[in-house]
Amino acid sequence: MLYSFYNIDAPGTDLRPTLRPAHREYLAKFSEQFAFAGPLLADDGVTPVGSLLVLDFETLEEANAFIEAEPYTVAGLYASVSIRPFLNLWRQCKGFPQPR
Repeated sequence: MLYSFYNIDAPGTDLRPTLRPAHREYLAKFSEQFAFAGPLLADDGVTPVGSLLVLDFETLEEANAFIEAEPYTVAGLYASVSIRPFLNLWRQCKGFPQPR
């Protein structure tokens, strides 16, 4: 089952740049489970204000364990985390560049 993670940063935090290497290293462990992922942006189209992740997990408990151990979560970057089952019914055509 795909699960979406809609995570909003705590206001005034500047933890992202410092934690990004650990965040990327952690996410790499789940690379085969990703449907897509990336930052949510402010209206300026540049400033990160959160994260949107969609991954495949067998259970909601596995999804919860994933996000609870994620470095941004552990460090308190996120003010809120929302996890929901996700059903993809549309072929991805736009906005999916080659992974970096």
